[in-house]
Amino acid sequence: MAEDIRAKLERYKTAPFDSRFPNQNQTKNCWQNYLDFHRCEKAMAAKGADATPCQWYYRVYKSICPSSWVTTWDEYREEGTFPGKI
Repeated sequence: MAEDIRAKLERYKTAPFDSRFPNQNQTKNCWQNYLDFHRCEKAMAAKGADATPCQWYYRVYKSICPSSWVTTWDEYREEGTFPGKI
C-alpha cells in the first residue's frame, strides 16, 4: 500500500476532482484537506507510523488553498485558537 501511495505522489500534478465538492468554489475542499492532513499526521504520530500517506492531503491543500489562509491557520494552531477539530 505504501508503494501505491508513493507512486501516486510521484505522478501528482494538481488536486484531482473530488465528488464531495462538485462546485466551482473550492473553499470547503481546501478546509477539509487542511484538516485531514493535520488529523492524519496526528494519528500517524500516535501510532508511531510513517506519515507518508498524509502527504496526499498536504499536496492537495497546498495546491488549492491560498497561502495567506494556510499561514493564518498555522498561526491559529500554534496559538491554540484554531476553530477546526484536529
